[in-house]
Formats: sequence, C-alpha cells, structure tokens
Amino acid sequence: MSALAQRHVVVLHRWRAEYVDYATVLDHTADRVSYVTTEVGRDRVPATAAGVEIVAATDDLVAARRAVAALAERHGPPQRIVALKEDDLLTAAVLRAEWGCEGTRPEQALRFLDKLVMAEVVADRGLAVPALAAVDSAEEVRSFGEKFGWPVIVKPRIGSSSDGVVRLGGPQDADGIDFAARPMLAQVFNPHPIFHVDGMFLDGRLAAFRASRYVNNCLDFRTGEYLGSVEEDDPGTVAAIGAAAERFLAAFDTDPLVFHLELFVGPNPDTGAVECTFLEVGARVGGSEIPFLWREVHGYDLMAAALRIQLGEPVQAPVLTDREVAGWLLVPSPARRPCRITEVTPLTGAVPGLYAEALLQPGEVLPLADAYYEHVGGRFRFRGATSRTVEEAIQTAAADFRISAEPVGDVA
Repeated sequence: MSALAQRHVVVLHRWRAEYVDYATVLDHTADRVSYVTTEVGRDRVPATAAGVEIVAATDDLVAARRAVAALAERHGPPQRIVALKEDDLLTAAVLRAEWGCEGTRPEQALRFLDKLVMAEVVADRGLAVPALAAVDSAEEVRSFGEKFGWPVIVKPRIGSSSDGVVRLGGPQDADGIDFAARPMLAQVFNPHPIFHVDGMFLDGRLAAFRASRYVNNCLDFRTGEYLGSVEEDDPGTVAAIGAAAERFLAAFDTDPLVFHLELFVGPNPDTGAVECTFLEVGARVGGSEIPFLWREVHGYDLMAAALRIQLGEPVQAPVLTDREVAGWLLVPSPARRPCRITEVTPLTGAVPGLYAEALLQPGEVLPLADAYYEHVGGRFRFRGATSRTVEEAIQTAAADFRISAEPVGDVA
C-alpha cells in the first residue's frame, strides 16, 4: 500500500503492562501508526511504530498537541486519534476536533467523564441517582449537608482512581477542601456496597457483562488499604444488576459501547428486593486487572474491542462460555513513589485460586507514574468456582503478602 493510501493513526499511550496489544488490532504495515507516550510506557510501544513522541504526561493537552503536530509533520495529518486510558479520553477528543478526525468529540466525551453531567443524563431518564450538586465553596458544601444530611462525599467532577475524593463527617470538615484547583461536586453518602459492571453495550442491550463487588473500596486504597474485587455469582443479584445496568447505559444513547459502570447495590428498605443506584460510568474498559481477567478467564479482549470502536471498525458481541468466577487484588505501594523495592514475597502457588501476579523484584523502582492502579505494591488475579472461594483467596493473599521499599529520588 502506498504511503498516501495509508491512514495515519495516532495513539495516546502510557501503560507499561500489556493492557492492550495494539499490533493485534492495528496493522502497523497497512497503517502509519505513531505514538504519543510517556517514558514509563515507551517499552510497550510496538517496534513497528511509524513514529514516537515522548511527553511527561499524555493528559497534558499542550504537550500532546505539540507531539501530535510533530508526528503529523513527519507522517501526515492523522485520520484517527485513539486513547484507551480514562485520563486521556478528553485529550484525545479535543485533538480529534482540532484535526478534524472522526470519533468522539469533547462534548460527547464529557458525558462519560464529568460526574455531574453523567448523573444528570441518568436522572433525566427518571433513574435512581444519589442527590448531588456542583459546589464552589465550603459554605455550599455545608448547605448541601444541612439539606441532605451527613456524611457527604466531595469529589472532583472529572478525575479517576478516587483522586481528590473525600468523605466529610460534618460541617467543620468542609474547610479543608481546595475548590480552586478544579470543579467539585457534593454527593449524598450511600452506605450500600459498590459494584462495578464491565462489558459491552451493543444494539441497544447488554451484549455481555460481569458484575463485581469491591472488597474494601477505592477511596480507602488511597489511604493504604488493599483493594479487591470479586465477581458476583448469585443469580438474583446478577439479574437485578444487569437489568439496571441496561437502563443506565441506554440513557447515554451511545452504541456500541465498551463500558465500566459503578453502582450502589443493596436491599430496598420496603420490599427487600435488590436495588441499584447509579454512581458513575466510563466509556472505556475498567482499570486494574479487568482487561486481563476478561482475556484470561472470560476469553474476550475488551481492550481490543474498545480500540476497534475508536477506529470506526465493527465489533461483534462477546460470547462468554466460561463458568468461572474471577477476581483481583491490589496492594498499595509500600512507600511513597518513586521507591525501590527491597523485599517481596511472591504468592503464586501458595494461595489456591491465585493464578497470576505482577510484582517488581528487589532493586527495581516503582515509578511515580499516572497509571495509578498499575504502579502499586502488587497486582494479583484469581479464578475459582464461586464468589465465596475467590473472595477468601483475595483475603488470604492480602493478609500473607509482604513487600517493603525505600524512597528514591525523582526516578521515572
């Protein structure tokens, strides 16, 4: 194929782990595929890439814009700009608009990134959403708490991995919030367990999904607790979650859609039936070990499907024939990053159901990188016959795992 006939596809990339194999979806000989990547993610860029530009952060719009311009100067204007990491989706959408590329535009991306906007989309369909409101000051938070009660969750309208999220126990706690850095919102605290639902929405329905319950929660992981997840195997709970998820996703009028949806799930106080309340949704594959579990346990590559959607290519509904329950565990960094690992205790073979782990070896450096759930103290993947056995394995691994580290200088 001549150079003029080739598409120029630009990929925004930051992962060191193989969350996605770009070369299996993108033919790097048929297309000119170039990458804007961080130094941490550089080794995962295919050797057949047409070009590479290194930036400190792929969600830095100014730096990414400059990098794409440099790649366009060498390889021609991009026809597609793709990004799979949540924090890069808005950057990619802005760049698409600037270069006239097909694909999601900023106003469409914000429906799945701005937590206030997405909640309003769902509420407009008459579906269950916790009370929430934009807040610009401690006084507005106190007024919200007085109206709806305490505790109150305050968080950035746009953000990932619970960055900037705080739980306020009372009016006095509102004074510690920085409202100048980014737009914030207040939300009623919901005590029910948080589930995440992952899969594909296609032709107006849930083509395939798995519902998982968090073991601990994402906010506590920020303060040093382990974070786990186990897929739900109770048929009634799964059916209720699936029905609710389909209604929530249909509200966004986006099809096809690879999604990561989070819900509060608990009993209705009057009927006892399973009740699902919307928390948030992303037009992306879930983070942590979710892409690996779908490939290794469920036999479907959600990342490849998400990439094909961004390339404008057709996708097929997943056919999941497995009967195993999957789960994952993240152990936080043992020291402030960047840090050098001094001791680590592998667990493969020591915990039933644990089939894969991602650990650094003594002497290696855990980098200060933006892919927060990737660069942690330890990542573990589980499979088993029931939710109970998988959760027990997660708890055993969390209790038995040992890792230590020492801080180092500013190492990438």
